[in-house]
Amino acid sequence: MSTSPADKRLEEDAREVRDRLGALRDEIHRIIVGQDALLDRVLTGLLCGGHILIEGVPGLAKTLCATTLAQALDASFKRIQFTPDLLPGDLVGSEIYNARTGEFTVRQGPIFANLVLADEVNRAPAKVQSALLEAMQEKQVTIGGRTLRLPDLFLVIATENPIEQEGTYPLPEAQVDRFFLKLKVPYPTRQEEAQIIARMAVSSPPPRVGKVLSPRQMLEYRRVADQVYVDERATGYALDIVRLSRERCPDLGLDRLVKWGASPRASMYIVMAARARALMDGRTFVTPDDVKAVAPDVLRHRIILTFEAEAEGVQPDTVIERILDYVPVP
Repeated sequence: MSTSPADKRLEEDAREVRDRLGALRDEIHRIIVGQDALLDRVLTGLLCGGHILIEGVPGLAKTLCATTLAQALDASFKRIQFTPDLLPGDLVGSEIYNARTGEFTVRQGPIFANLVLADEVNRAPAKVQSALLEAMQEKQVTIGGRTLRLPDLFLVIATENPIEQEGTYPLPEAQVDRFFLKLKVPYPTRQEEAQIIARMAVSSPPPRVGKVLSPRQMLEYRRVADQVYVDERATGYALDIVRLSRERCPDLGLDRLVKWGASPRASMYIVMAARARALMDGRTFVTPDDVKAVAPDVLRHRIILTFEAEAEGVQPDTVIERILDYVPVP
């Protein structure tokens, strides 16, 4: 069967994206040791325009990964430390009165950047979370009755510390659902930790990262990701996984463990993330393996457990593992 010019062009574009993102990974790995899964999923978020929620203890290079990625992309970057006394104006900006002209001018806040790191996002009160929610969902903010657009390439990387809950606020479910993926960052291996010491604590001066891509190129790659083919069987597989989380299947014990299953947004995000994974592999089509690989990161923060499950120490990942084992792969 002959290949159409459009298909050939898409295949060439897919190989280009794979190679360029591979070069981006290599450049970031000059600074970051390991954390391949974290980096791949953050790149997935960039390709899909989806925000990332990261859970991990301090010292696992979450902030360093974000700053290094911004440098390699030649993108603007802002880090916001969320605290209980943070105000919405500290995030989005505010109006300032000019006594000399008698007019108000807008001072833009740190949210106006390509990559925004919301550090310990669950430490800020509800009003700040509402302001962040508008920015994440609408890619705009409202200041004094004025609506201002955020950059075309806009990604929020939010972090949570799982070991210190004093002085934190539970994130609203509506806001958590807006995060494209939730990632769990593990400790490095012994070999990786030895490399970290050699690279950051011994070598002098520390390595520096160069510019590999631009925000404009990343936006072009998003359009390529939208063209990756998704077969009906792959879509059906994603639907079966998500719907089973809502049906609370007694055979898996989900009726006792799951209070609320994943929303329809999860089905859509699984397909989008699977497209990005296929593209980063240089493919123009999605396989069931792509769907299965991205499903845990899409579902982890969208499955709400019962009190009984929490009392028993059951984690959402346990439920997701049961679902993926139960649903047949097409």
